[in-house]
Amino acid sequence: MKIFVGSDHAGFQLKEQLIPFLKELGHEVLDMGAPEYNEQDDYPDFIIPVAKEVSKDPEKTRGIVIGGSGQGEAMVANRFKNIRAAVWYGGSREPLRLSREHNNANVLSIGARLVGEDGVFEAVRMWLETGFSGDPRHKRRLAKIESIHE
Repeated sequence: MKIFVGSDHAGFQLKEQLIPFLKELGHEVLDMGAPEYNEQDDYPDFIIPVAKEVSKDPEKTRGIVIGGSGQGEAMVANRFKNIRAAVWYGGSREPLRLSREHNNANVLSIGARLVGEDGVFEAVRMWLETGFSGDPRHKRRLAKIESIHE
């Protein structure tokens, strides 16, 4: 799978650790920045390119965006058509599973200051490997979301 990854300074270290892991799993990984640690950078500069790329082929690509809390990153990503970004702070992986099975999330937004390093790689692997259930009620709900044009 092609995975686009982006982070600001708060997520930079985790991004740098996550990319080799994703490649080891056999994924094609494209680093959309930040190219280096810069405490003054702005997360939209790195999240917008991820969301643009995933929005072009939302069923066959995924995005992983990383920031301090993950909230702002998800807000940016969700501004793009066909993007369904879910936030994960660590802890239970159940929200990750449900974001894929029920919501067909195609962008994972990670709060680097909240997750810690313990278990984050396995959580990302689980999110990537979990499929959309395809249940008619979930398809219906996603269609309603996609129909919003305000």
